[in-house]
Amino acid sequence: MSTTDTWDETVDLLVVGAGAGGLAAALTGADHGLDVLVAERTEFLGGTTAYSAGTCWMPDHRHQRALGLTGEREAASRYLDTLVGDKAPRELREAYLERGPEMIDYLDRLGVRFYHSTTVVDYHPEIEGAGIGRALEPEVFDARVLGPEGLRRVRRPVPEFALFGGTLMVRRAEVGQLLRLFEWSPKAAALALRLGVRWFFDLWRFPRGTRLAMGNALVARLSHELTRRGGRLSFDTSVRELVVEDGRVVGAVLAAGGVERRVRARRGVVLAGGGFSAGGAWRAERMPHPTPQFTRASEGSTGSTLEVGVAAGGTLGPDHGDNTFWFPSSIGVRRDGSRVVFPHIWDRAKPGIVAVGRSGTRFVDESVSYHRFTRAMYASLGAQDAIPAWLVIDARALHAYGLGMIRPHTPRRVLDRYVRQGYIHRADSIAALAARIGVDPSGLEATVAANNRFAQTGVDEEFHKGESSFGRQYGDPTHTPNVNLGPIAQAPYYALPLVPTPLGTALGLRTDTRAHVLDADDAPIMGLYAVGNDADSVMAAEYPGAGCQVGAGLTFGYVAGRDAAGLDSVSTKNPSAAVVSK
Repeated sequence: MSTTDTWDETVDLLVVGAGAGGLAAALTGADHGLDVLVAERTEFLGGTTAYSAGTCWMPDHRHQRALGLTGEREAASRYLDTLVGDKAPRELREAYLERGPEMIDYLDRLGVRFYHSTTVVDYHPEIEGAGIGRALEPEVFDARVLGPEGLRRVRRPVPEFALFGGTLMVRRAEVGQLLRLFEWSPKAAALALRLGVRWFFDLWRFPRGTRLAMGNALVARLSHELTRRGGRLSFDTSVRELVVEDGRVVGAVLAAGGVERRVRARRGVVLAGGGFSAGGAWRAERMPHPTPQFTRASEGSTGSTLEVGVAAGGTLGPDHGDNTFWFPSSIGVRRDGSRVVFPHIWDRAKPGIVAVGRSGTRFVDESVSYHRFTRAMYASLGAQDAIPAWLVIDARALHAYGLGMIRPHTPRRVLDRYVRQGYIHRADSIAALAARIGVDPSGLEATVAANNRFAQTGVDEEFHKGESSFGRQYGDPTHTPNVNLGPIAQAPYYALPLVPTPLGTALGLRTDTRAHVLDADDAPIMGLYAVGNDADSVMAAEYPGAGCQVGAGLTFGYVAGRDAAGLDSVSTKNPSAAVVSK
């Protein structure tokens, strides 16, 4: 940390990081009259949020209330009490449940709106208080308003989760419709034509399609509304240290292009650098072994903002065990030679797939959430040893559903390329496949035989796959008698390796309910806030439902922006009512 009376620039609020949490803090501050600067370490806007679905987990949101649903806040509180318990301070998650719906209403008034994902089930439906429909999906954003250069600044989505090399984005709900093209569906054809025509004309002027969805839509809209209110973004800009005077953070030393500048922040600094998913040393020290070697998170999430926060007197939260929110991912290579880290979110739930470890035996219900699946991989270490885990599938299921980078109905010549690359392995018998991937042949043969019996009866006697409402939502609704269970019986057989990959980190700087960073004596460090994955997770390392990280980032970003604007004494019933004079 540093102390100086010489400033190169003065702003009201300095935000470090341009993901969902940082942008929410910046937008809230700018909307209430603050002069806001966002310093983003990379050349792109959006952080890990831009790669994600942008889903926001928010019990008791405006859409639920419009449907007349009551008791959601109380039910969610019971759910989190059981799931999280004393692993994280209860007052933080209660603040999340209280301020989150208020944040959604506020952003809606600013033009940042969400669709209601009515059928999405919480990740632990067996726990009392779990719900359906708490997830919100960002509205599609028309990026033509950004212009070509503005669109170039929005971090592109994972190419494999979009079309035409990542240049055409579609909503999750549209993916299912488009797959019906193989059934010659007129509605699917009409949707494809509408999306394709716009995309074609977009490419005459823009670097990619301008119809943004999911996390891209959320961060682009937040940024657009921020700049409309005078907020500024500085790319390729990192924070070297925080400036502290008389125990208060009053600014920061930023670096861009090898040049340092001292920025005074009259109302405070918000750390929103994304945690440490991409920080090799942090991963080795703070994640379980074997240490994950890959991540789907933004390359800017190195833990550097945590380090400057600690240097300024902040303290990290307690060890949460694995300290991570997980994806199981397959690792591939694109035609241009770039590496693919492909998160396996939904495909594991399809019928005709089993996951096994070195023993050739199953270790989990394959249809559980990605976080629970990866935790089961680590729990298997020993005789089963499911790192890597192997997804085993037959030719029929692979053709019908795809797997990882391999899309449904992939032609054989394209599939052969994936086999040659070693992305997926193939053999004409289960025993030969086991030998090829180094798992116990007798164990795998017994596992497949048991799976085929379960597929006939519809009852998974080992892990009860198909009994959970969470898993059923991602199965094949046309498949009977169990949407998640199908035979593995048609040669050739395939196996795809999965490894643990962090999508976000749970360990961060301790904060209070106003997003202030806390020191070793539990006192707030005035002028210093942490949000998103830079803040110790209000859920510890538990994952209640789709979008809890984005939800927490937005909520406490909003809280930090309001606090910096001096609105603590202002009624939260009308958070747009006050404008702070400078």
